[in-house]
Amino acid sequence: MDRMIFVNLPVGDLLATRTFYRALGFEINEMFSDEHCACVVISPTIYVMALDHSRFADFVTTPIADAHEVSQVINCLSAATRDEVDAFVAAAVANGGAEHRATGMVSEGEAPDGAVMYGRAVTDPDGHVWEILYMSQPSAG
Repeated sequence: MDRMIFVNLPVGDLLATRTFYRALGFEINEMFSDEHCACVVISPTIYVMALDHSRFADFVTTPIADAHEVSQVINCLSAATRDEVDAFVAAAVANGGAEHRATGMVSEGEAPDGAVMYGRAVTDPDGHVWEILYMSQPSAG
């Protein structure tokens, strides 16, 4: 059985969130979306449930963190190529996100060609961190 993952994220502006994730090439599953949440389909086994603060509060008893102020989780997605990493970051920045500079990630142009791993990170409009990582596969030999 392939397990599925549902990442639940609190968001301040659901329309901006929908726009942001659609611009990254992800679909919104309207069957599981309403005026309080958007179900973002990352892949057949990965979904982001973007919940406005009132709906997110239904699931927690602690305060909702402001991801612009504190770090709580880093979500990382794989990419097929270095170009896909760069295109993902460009789309995120052009649609309300921001590049996230972390010491563990490489910035555009810093990783040499042929590097085994190449990744960058962005924040969505609510400050949630998304890494995008290309890992080259060793050649059979």
